[in-house]
Amino acid sequence: MATVLDAPIPPQLESEASFQLLFHQHPLPMWVVDAESLAFIVVNDAAVKKYGFSRDEFLAMTMDQIATPVEDSSSVPGDDAHGASTAWRHKTKDGSTLFVESTWHEIPFAARDAVLVLTLDRTEQRRAEQRNREQANLLNLASDAIIVRDLDNVVLFWNQGAARLYGWTTQEMIGAKTLDTFVKERNYEAEIELLKTGFWIGQLTHQSKDGRPVIVNSRWTLVRDEEGSPKSVLVINTDVTETRKLESQFLRAQRLEGIGTLASGIAHDLNNILSPILMSCGILRREFEDEDTLKMLSIIEGSAERGAGIVKQVLTFARGVEGERVLLQLKHLVSELAKVMAQTFPRNIDIQTNFPPDLWTVVGDATQLHQVLLNLCVNARDAMPQGGSIRLAAENVDIDQHFASMNPGAQLGPHVVLRASDTGTGMSPETMEKIFDPFFTTKEVGKGTGLGLATVIGIVKSHGGFLTVQSEIGVGTTFSVFLPASQEKGGDPAKEEEPIARGNGELVLVVDDEPPIREALVRTLTANNFRVFTAEDGSDALALYFQRRSEISLVITDISMGQMDGVQLVRSLRKVDPKVRVIVSSGHMQKENVVVLEGMGVKSFLDKPYTAEKLLRSVQRALKAGSEEPEVVK
Repeated sequence: MATVLDAPIPPQLESEASFQLLFHQHPLPMWVVDAESLAFIVVNDAAVKKYGFSRDEFLAMTMDQIATPVEDSSSVPGDDAHGASTAWRHKTKDGSTLFVESTWHEIPFAARDAVLVLTLDRTEQRRAEQRNREQANLLNLASDAIIVRDLDNVVLFWNQGAARLYGWTTQEMIGAKTLDTFVKERNYEAEIELLKTGFWIGQLTHQSKDGRPVIVNSRWTLVRDEEGSPKSVLVINTDVTETRKLESQFLRAQRLEGIGTLASGIAHDLNNILSPILMSCGILRREFEDEDTLKMLSIIEGSAERGAGIVKQVLTFARGVEGERVLLQLKHLVSELAKVMAQTFPRNIDIQTNFPPDLWTVVGDATQLHQVLLNLCVNARDAMPQGGSIRLAAENVDIDQHFASMNPGAQLGPHVVLRASDTGTGMSPETMEKIFDPFFTTKEVGKGTGLGLATVIGIVKSHGGFLTVQSEIGVGTTFSVFLPASQEKGGDPAKEEEPIARGNGELVLVVDDEPPIREALVRTLTANNFRVFTAEDGSDALALYFQRRSEISLVITDISMGQMDGVQLVRSLRKVDPKVRVIVSSGHMQKENVVVLEGMGVKSFLDKPYTAEKLLRSVQRALKAGSEEPEVVK
């Protein structure tokens, strides 16, 4: 846009009379200064008025006494008609600063070389630009992405918050279209509401420069021009990507908590159902001797124990319930699982096992380690839809410093390693980085929960072990589970245990609100020379104990009962007889109850479901002198 400073010197200025007339009447400050010394020769009225110096004061000064160039400006070279234009900082008589744009013309004046200086005050414009820069800097300090776009979605302003969030620099985005960069699809409903109401608020999913999804809370404000017509849109986007992830994790945690609550609720009932089945198998073995019946009883007992193990496994995952840790020979676990897989996996999958005869033992929970191997083998099966081979192997290894340094979580010393290998599709390095994340799955919707390997790594770590994975696309995958070897020697599983001593007519008080369990307990105990009284809740039991406390040698009580639960019953019994012997049984033994009961002197706990053998061993221990450490019979 042309200004007064752009105009050439009119020809009439070439005559001194005309020059003097126009010079003094010109509305802008003008001077004529000596070309060499820059001393003022002539000053017009506008300059006197603008700067506050009198004409005589100006004539006693030089131009460099009031003018210094602006450092961050650039000059525009002139020609014969147009002078050179430069930004200057001028000082007035009262000390204030003016930012001016000056044009200098070389002219002959009074028989000497001179310069005509014409100035245009740019102070207000400069201050407005400074305010804009300061406001832009403030916007750049904001953590939110602040964007201004026109109605054609062309970006007009892009702050540093937007650059940090989306990855594009301001230089890259000014003039670019939002739909060609971070906006995945146009939101027509939002634009219609914006034009109707002048604003819109909602949540959008955008895309960063590197392809990451970015979830934002977006606020749009319609900007209008002086005539009230829509001009542009101010957009403020707050990144909520991590918040949404945390919300998702929280919902997952709530879902797991719901699973835990459900599992806790049904565990007691399921274990109550399984308890009489297991105890009845022990009773029936004494009444039948034919091989077929005994075989069938073994199947029933094994199935009931497996059901109890599944309930325990659900509780372990959902609530972190600790399982029973005993000395294990893993080759028996591998052999048993291989038989199950041979019967249940597709026939086009070949199952192979390999382990040395002198395999070391480990201390662990058989049900949990069975779950580890089963999860790995199910994943292997699913990776071979067209068939293939699964190989289960176990071997003794001694972890040295070099191997431990390459495997986080590894401890030095002897270990037993279980390997599950398949000839399936294999995994990419990107997939292998995520396989242990909860809810991550590569299976189709409805065919995988994403909890299998998360459970595996949790169980392995709880056993003091670690796990490694090797996989190659199109070749297969091998999971290696390393468990610390035990220094104890494992006994022969086929070796018969010492026979359980029969009772001597001791009177046992059985307290349980489930009739089938009471009946099974009565049958089992009386068959082993014990006398039995029964009660269906704590109130009845307490009344019976008052009547026959001198005769009752032992109380076996459930925890969860109506009227008076097991904890209250034990507390009341201790008040009546501090030396009363008690076995506390439950379908789901909660840790807080165990702590309270141990504080009251209870030494024996019996988790349902239990076999007749476990029951009788627990009774035998409870009847001994009460100097032993508290124990939990699983």
